[in-house]
This record gives sequence, structure tokens and C-alpha cells, in this order.
Amino acid sequence: MDLDAVWRTVDVERSSLADLLDDLSPAEWVTPSLCDAWRVADVATHLTQAHMGLGGVLVGAVRARGSFDRMIRDAALRAAPLPRAEYARRLRAMVGSRRTAPFVTPLEPLTDVLVHGQDIALPLGRTRPVPVPAAVAAAQRVWDTGFPFRARRRLSGLRLTATDTDWTVGSGAPVEGPVAALLLLVTGRDAALDQLDGEGAHRLAARRGGRAEPTGRPG
Repeated sequence: MDLDAVWRTVDVERSSLADLLDDLSPAEWVTPSLCDAWRVADVATHLTQAHMGLGGVLVGAVRARGSFDRMIRDAALRAAPLPRAEYARRLRAMVGSRRTAPFVTPLEPLTDVLVHGQDIALPLGRTRPVPVPAAVAAAQRVWDTGFPFRARRRLSGLRLTATDTDWTVGSGAPVEGPVAALLLLVTGRDAALDQLDGEGAHRLAARRGGRAEPTGRPG
């Protein structure tokens, strides 16, 4: 994806996610998300913080004693609760903006909105399609970057292959399935393991009997 296509997708995803938030019931709002110890409302809070400035990042890093995961988690959990409609309003206000948080590329907001959209939708039994080209771009970015997901290390000895597009990474026992499910896998989520097949997928399913433990970090 070129840069314009990335941002167009971010805009579409933020807008549709705002629509989803508008449609949630009070009970859904406090449902546990795929992010460990985060409710749906906490994920929504995190998504509205995508434009955090350098000052906020530095203060958060000091409070978290340099831990990236703790900084992301604390920033969302410290935020004062807002009226539910305000979360969707803030997401829509970002549409058209090309601003990012310090030290990240546009692929991070793309990964953020794609994966956190699933963090919200899947536990609620909501269907939220993931555009294939965007999922490929996000999954490749996660695989190439290492920090904070360390996908190469976690999934060492596995070959991930998308069945709905031309995308393969890694080497070893095969893990095959839709690229959207592979994106969840590389970002530390096992919620879509039932969509994956192959010897490597069977190993993962046997190894991970519990729920995924991603933090509030992007994806």
C-alpha cells in the first residue's frame, strides 16, 4: 500500500469503528476485550489517544519507568471516563488527519485501528471485516519491526501463509489461513486460531489453552 492508501484505510476504519461504538449497549461497553484486563471502553479510550503529543508520551514513559506496555496501558486507564458518545465523536474528528504519535509511522495507526477493532468486535460476537491489503501491510510491518510484538521470536519455527492473498513469512511448520487471522496471531492474539490450519497451527492450539494476553499496545 502506498502512503495515501494507508491513510485512506485508516480514515475508513476509524469512521466505521465510531459507528460500531455508537451502536454498543451499556453491557457491551464494559465487556472484556481481547486485550488482557481491558474492557471495550478501555480499548476505545486508547484509540482516542492516537494523537498524543510528545509531552504526554514523555510524562507517560517516566510514570511507567520506561515500560512501553505499561505506558500504553496506564494512559488508557488513567483517562477520565467520557460520555459514551464522545469516544465516537473523537474518532470521527481524527478522520482526514495525518497526525501520528511521536516516533511512529502511518503503519502503526493502521495496525492499531485494524487490530483494536477486532479486540472490540470479536468478544461481542460482532463481525468486522478486515481489508486484505491493509491486513498484509500491517502484518508485514509487525513482522519486520520486532518491537513491541516480537513476532519473529514468538513464532520462530513457523511459516505463516495467507490463503486469501500472496503473503508468507517465516519458515518451518505451516500455519495457513486468512491474513486477518494471521494479523491477530502476529500481534499476540489467539482469538482467531480456529481460522488457521496446518501443523504449526495445531501446535499453537495445543500450546495455548487459555486466552491471549496482548496488552493495550497497537494491534
